[in-house]
Amino acid sequence: MSHHENSRPIRVAIAGGGIGGLSAAVFLLQQGHDVMVFEQAPELTEVGAGLVMAPNAVRLLRRMGALDRFTSTAVQLEQGWEFRRWEDGTVLSVEDLGARCQELYGEQTYVSHRADLLEAIRSLVPADRLRLGSRVAAVAQDENGVSLTLDDGTTHTAEVLIGADGVHSVVRQHLVGAAPAEYSGMSAFRSLVPAEKAPEFARRPSQTLWIGPDHHLVHYPVSSGKYINLVAFAPAGDYTRESWTATVDLDEFQAEFRGWDPRLQELIAQAERPGRWALLDRAPLKQWSYGRITLMGDAAHPMFPFFAQGAAQSIEDAAVLADSISRHAEDLETALVEYQDRRIERATQLQVASHARKDINHLPDGPAQQARDAELADGDPLVKASWIYSYDPANDLETSVTA
Repeated sequence: MSHHENSRPIRVAIAGGGIGGLSAAVFLLQQGHDVMVFEQAPELTEVGAGLVMAPNAVRLLRRMGALDRFTSTAVQLEQGWEFRRWEDGTVLSVEDLGARCQELYGEQTYVSHRADLLEAIRSLVPADRLRLGSRVAAVAQDENGVSLTLDDGTTHTAEVLIGADGVHSVVRQHLVGAAPAEYSGMSAFRSLVPAEKAPEFARRPSQTLWIGPDHHLVHYPVSSGKYINLVAFAPAGDYTRESWTATVDLDEFQAEFRGWDPRLQELIAQAERPGRWALLDRAPLKQWSYGRITLMGDAAHPMFPFFAQGAAQSIEDAAVLADSISRHAEDLETALVEYQDRRIERATQLQVASHARKDINHLPDGPAQQARDAELADGDPLVKASWIYSYDPANDLETSVTA
């Protein structure tokens, strides 16, 4: 997406210095805009969790200029979505990424520690464009612009405000009120296992999903292969903490996967300081853009992590948002509506798809589970995922006009 000749520099404020907010800053700065990112944390850190960067996101990291930095620690996958049966590890389905991902989609698939991805993107944002320890407390707008008041009482003005402030978004609350999330009935465990303590099968450059009754578990290497990232999903019971930083005893994690394949139990036994959090459920929003304020990433479309597309979708949002602002610099309200219209259908489709997987992945053994496993084995999973991986925001205007 090129710099638009007729564009003028727009003053843009971004609430939130996570993956989406910083990606938006990079794309906007590269198109000549005047950007300031307000991040509530006193320093940029990402808690210990891995993520998958599929070709649709990698394509945009390359365009951004962040790919070399990212791939210096990211692990390139040779197999992805390797579904295995809980009891004995039978492989139900697998994407052969090593051989065909590049050929089909022009990019590889990687797994990474979140902190490494964040750092690769942040390295492209000049320090004076990022205000740490700055929490947005109040927001107001009129026909001339937006003003935001920080916790410390200072106010800042901009022509556009982007709410990239995550699942507990203050900006979303300003726009649509505080709609409480519902508990999903699921909780997640996560941990990193030092590679030297992990069983050999877990060190492969593979994103592996073990699926079984009411539970599933995902693992893959991160940080140049030094650690194995482990994330597991189990019934929440009465567990309601939504904080990623809540830690639990290892035996609580192990108890959830008793009776599963011994190799998997061996991996869980090495989990360091496991965290546990409740997964909350939020219905998709029907509107993201209100006047000169819009939402992106988890603030706009929080999704269950079962398609591993949360971060990727926020990077896609960032690319489209910067493009629409540059295309409609003379009419920013139109720019934000165009951005929403280009993105909301796809993001909602992924929200709905990831929501549906919660039940599909957790079927008890029986006829429904056997039908699911047969469907997993049927056809080519890498080609089936084309609707996710082949997307390029540079082409979405042409396709959406003719669709």
